[in-house]
Amino acid sequence: MMRLLAITALLMAVPAAGQAPASPPAYAAPAYTAPDYTQSANWLCRPGRADACGGDLAATAVAGNGSTSVVKLPSPTAQKIDCFYVYPTVSTDPTSNSDLSIDTAESNVARIQFAAFRSVCRTFAPMYRQVTLKGLRDAMAGKAGTTDRIMAYRDVVAAWNDYLARDNSDGKGGGRGIILIGHSQGSGVIKALLQNEIEGKPVAARVIASYIPGTNLLVPAGKIVGGDLKSTPLCQSPSQTGCVLAWVSYRDGKVPPTDARFGRTSVPGMAVACTNPAALGGGRAPLRMLLPTATNIVDNASGQSPWAKGATVTTPFVALPGLLSGECVDGDGAQRLAIRVDADPADARTDTIGGDLVFGSQIVESWGLHLIDVNAVLGDMVALADLQSRAWLAQ
Repeated sequence: MMRLLAITALLMAVPAAGQAPASPPAYAAPAYTAPDYTQSANWLCRPGRADACGGDLAATAVAGNGSTSVVKLPSPTAQKIDCFYVYPTVSTDPTSNSDLSIDTAESNVARIQFAAFRSVCRTFAPMYRQVTLKGLRDAMAGKAGTTDRIMAYRDVVAAWNDYLARDNSDGKGGGRGIILIGHSQGSGVIKALLQNEIEGKPVAARVIASYIPGTNLLVPAGKIVGGDLKSTPLCQSPSQTGCVLAWVSYRDGKVPPTDARFGRTSVPGMAVACTNPAALGGGRAPLRMLLPTATNIVDNASGQSPWAKGATVTTPFVALPGLLSGECVDGDGAQRLAIRVDADPADARTDTIGGDLVFGSQIVESWGLHLIDVNAVLGDMVALADLQSRAWLAQ
């Protein structure tokens, strides 16, 4: 099987909807000492160096007739905004919290989910002592452990403050616009960062938007503001800034089961936010997916058939224009981004897309398409980041 377990096990310690969280034995955390984020080694991505956000990001576009064409990512120019990324649970370290060493797992996920934003912004991604796969599994099993979730969050706060002081300050209380980007555990950390470090503070004026897929962001049912975030509304148009996008993905026609980890809440009066990056105003729209083609991307995922009969894809990403569409759906007590495969069985292109979590031979329905929350709409996210940054700069 493949190395990146974490995209398959993100937030495994989060209880299913309506359940109380498990209570592992108490653990007394040691005194906190922040990493030194003035050290380049503690950053997964920083501008002006060769790292996980560099390298080839070309995509092969496969048309319905099976023909292919290579699409290059636009070369970075003088980006006028920044993107700050917190990666999902990927660490395969044998401890409950990861160390700060950059391993293949962290480099891969940054390349897969975040590097494409370099055409729009300077890329910043701190290493942080996240909860590892081992830590999540131990917590789920109720085992005694040393998992320290607060340390993971505090590391990101320290990195955020270092970034603001060294890389984003004009010395007068202002600075560059910022887009916050995460997935799953990373999205949960960004949500906490918004709650505790950004909302109601001067720096909020610099936050162009926050993209936090793969975690439940609660809002009052039928509303676009309130709940988990008190003053940050859901984005409703590509020209809106100071807003947040959040979604959890399921196959169209699949209702999240009652034990679903995403898309359901038992909090009275609340709903799980859903904003479709391809159609902020609502309705179904084609999705500009950018799926990674390497074989070590998603462990325990459902298999992917060949992209098209006779087609050879050697680029890091593949695009299948018009194959996927998505719509935010609220029904059966669950809110989710319903992703549909609009395949033509008569043409040369694949009729299926992977992204389900599989254990043994069984698809784990409660996770939906969590594995491709980001890549199913990555092209839309990058395009939206460009539009929102232009709107913010125009202001």
